[in-house]
Amino acid sequence: MNTIFRKSMLSVAGLAFAGGVFAGPIAAHAATPAVDAKPVAVAVQSAAPKPQGEQSHITLNDEQTANVKAIIAATKKAGLPERAAVISIATSLQESKLENLGHLGDRNDHDSLGLFQQRPSSGWGTPEQITDPAYSTTAFLKGLKQVDGWQDMALTDAAQTVQVSAYPDAYAQWEQQATDLVAQHWNS
Repeated sequence: MNTIFRKSMLSVAGLAFAGGVFAGPIAAHAATPAVDAKPVAVAVQSAAPKPQGEQSHITLNDEQTANVKAIIAATKKAGLPERAAVISIATSLQESKLENLGHLGDRNDHDSLGLFQQRPSSGWGTPEQITDPAYSTTAFLKGLKQVDGWQDMALTDAAQTVQVSAYPDAYAQWEQQATDLVAQHWNS
């Protein structure tokens, strides 16, 4: 049943992706003013929704901190704002606690790997690609960019639209820590 549900959700996501490819960029370009006098960081921060619900926090080790920095670097390379890094880090906190997961044997969720528990069998890439933090973040961000209005929606909704998790509301608990990590490392 879970496999059928996931495949259905992936089909819906594929249709949304196709619609975004053909209509999204044109519509978005037409609605964008030619000149925006506000600094980008201020506009993004003021538009970001407040964290939802009770927040969780973990202490990070050196590997996890390096993965935070890799997610931020990939976000900057993709030309996306801090909000995209916040969503990415919160998603990774939920999926792997910012640990680059290899195959977990019986504890593995199907063939999920890496920071985002992406699955080779679902088209996210090869196991080697998915366990590369830069690649897996870029793959996540490509999915995020296809979500209309991701910049202004609740973090958990944006993450869930990309991830299609069995626990769609779980991402929200990591928003404050992800926001703090981006504020700490964005300019470092």
